[in-house]
Amino acid sequence: MSRKIVVAITGASGSIYAKVLLNRLMELKDQISEVGVVMSDNAKVVWQEELQNKDYEQFPFQFYSKNDFFAPFASGSARFDTMIICPCSMGTLARIAHGISSDLTTRAADVILKERRKLILVTRETPLSHIHIQNMKVVTDAGGIICPASPSFYSLPKTFDELAGTVVDRVLSLAGFNFNHYQWGTE
Repeated sequence: MSRKIVVAITGASGSIYAKVLLNRLMELKDQISEVGVVMSDNAKVVWQEELQNKDYEQFPFQFYSKNDFFAPFASGSARFDTMIICPCSMGTLARIAHGISSDLTTRAADVILKERRKLILVTRETPLSHIHIQNMKVVTDAGGIICPASPSFYSLPKTFDELAGTVVDRVLSLAGFNFNHYQWGTE
């Protein structure tokens, strides 16, 4: 099955998760027909600060401006089946939870939810306020999946990329991709 995926990268800390996600999607290209990417301005700043590069410019995916409402995934008719917001800021979560489609990321999330497709938010914040938790509940009740960027250690990751990969592999598994990944009790 060939998939159409939207990836949104917000300005939350955790650019390594976005980098590993984009790398994994390149590895899964035989299962994907299209990947559209949108980054906020803050996402670019945080990426450059945390990863000390602008490698997001090197990925072979179609990138869209944060205000490009002509992007195909701004409409349900384009039939993108999955959207992953990685990392997802609490501000983005709040706008999605309350139907505020003020940019391409929140518009695409609104479309994914209204079309009853898969929306996965890789949230990156700690501690959580009551407002954050309520917004997570609202998005979950609307059909979204909240997948906090909580890495696992039982696979004994040796690098930051491997550690981030424990979260990204979980996200891709939730998205329905077929690939080899660490599973508890099988090694």
